[in-house]
Amino acid sequence: MSGVQLKTAAELALQREAGRLLTQVFAMLDDKIVAGMSTLQINELAERYIVDELRARPASKGQYGFAYVLNTSVNDVVCHGVPSATQLLKHGDIINVDITLEKHGFIADSSKMYGIGELSFAAQQLVDDCYRALWLGIKAVKPDARLGDIGFAIEQFARSKGYSVVREYCGHGIGREMHEAPQVLHYGAAGSGMLLKPGMVFTIEPMLNQGSAKVKTKKDGWTVVTRDKKLSAQWEHTIAVTDSGVEVLTLRAEEQALLQQDTQAQP
Repeated sequence: MSGVQLKTAAELALQREAGRLLTQVFAMLDDKIVAGMSTLQINELAERYIVDELRARPASKGQYGFAYVLNTSVNDVVCHGVPSATQLLKHGDIINVDITLEKHGFIADSSKMYGIGELSFAAQQLVDDCYRALWLGIKAVKPDARLGDIGFAIEQFARSKGYSVVREYCGHGIGREMHEAPQVLHYGAAGSGMLLKPGMVFTIEPMLNQGSAKVKTKKDGWTVVTRDKKLSAQWEHTIAVTDSGVEVLTLRAEEQALLQQDTQAQP
């Protein structure tokens, strides 16, 4: 299993609780991310809520020297956007908010796209299609499937919609540490890669670009943007492989309703 740590039932229960708390952070932010607010304000709201209300630890703060509790990636920012007091959201923007939370020694990781005001048709389609790609990847997870099945499902759908898949960044195992084995690519061949086994916990977090898959990192050493300045979107969940299939540990309330209605997981 190449260093993959299979979670026991007790460990999975702790990580499930971290995931549940993380969904509450997004629920708190949902009606607060609006035009005119700064990305630093989003960070401050989340930090106060995680620490003061949930009595949890924002796991990203201090990780690899990062000074904030979340990433705010706006428009052509692919990932790792740095919160800023001078970056004000405006109508038509799309923003990915990526948050991690640790409780009782276990970490959950999730991200969600927000649209500010009315979006262009192309921007809305990108956001919606990236979400669909995430769920196609999740639905490929089951015991004795392979890691490559996840990436294959995501990449085939993305290409069918005319998008490119960012290759420099991937999902990852997660537990007591933020990044554990295995790496979870968002492209690949069906039937390839490691066998999935119950107890494996990892993130799936596809990043789709409107244009080229090529990216670059800004001088701040964190912010990753598309080279052609076209839009990028990302969604992320932490999932566990179970005896019967897959459990989404960071499933939000609105998604539970969607699944109960047996939809195709459209946002």
